[in-house]
Amino acid sequence: MSNSWNLMQYFDMGGIFMWPLLVFSIFTVGIFLERFIYLTIHELNPNKIRNHLLDLSYSRSIDEAKRYLDQLKSRNISGRILKEVFKNAPYGEHRMEKAVEAEGQEQVRKLENGFNFLSALTSIAPLTGFLGTVSGMIGAFRSIAEASEVNAQLVANGIYEALMTTVFGLIIAIIALVGYNLLAHRVDTFTAEINKLSSDIIGILSTNED
Repeated sequence: MSNSWNLMQYFDMGGIFMWPLLVFSIFTVGIFLERFIYLTIHELNPNKIRNHLLDLSYSRSIDEAKRYLDQLKSRNISGRILKEVFKNAPYGEHRMEKAVEAEGQEQVRKLENGFNFLSALTSIAPLTGFLGTVSGMIGAFRSIAEASEVNAQLVANGIYEALMTTVFGLIIAIIALVGYNLLAHRVDTFTAEINKLSSDIIGILSTNED
């Protein structure tokens, strides 16, 4: 109970700019958790199906490969992308490359949905905090200008506001930045792996063309 009361005191000390920072913090945590759960429940490990698909490619069992990919769960992003390779195998290497590139871009776009908001929050939150800092210092100097006697207690509220908004703005920015980089690294790793596997499959099917 004491900790909750202290937190509320800190919030009140920050002044009016703590309210947008509170909204930013909710958005930051919400977006990160939503994207983390989304990336977790979707299959982003092409290596689990790599060997089997390569074997089917060497034997040119295209229909069997398509049936295998069709029976994968809809959450298997790798299967969705690689399905385009085998669907377009009869039309040549260029067609396969264009099809898998288009599907890959679409799936990665879905995976990265919300990343731009996290990136924006890394800049907006500290700027809002600095705006609160300026507001607090203006209040402190105004109190000094209006007072006949100056003491530390007189400017304490303005300094509290300046420090609190800066601290909370930076904390939100750090959380958003760390979250963004963790999520982006996972998507980048998947992109590199799926590009390598699709390139290998296309190379095999192209060299084995009749």
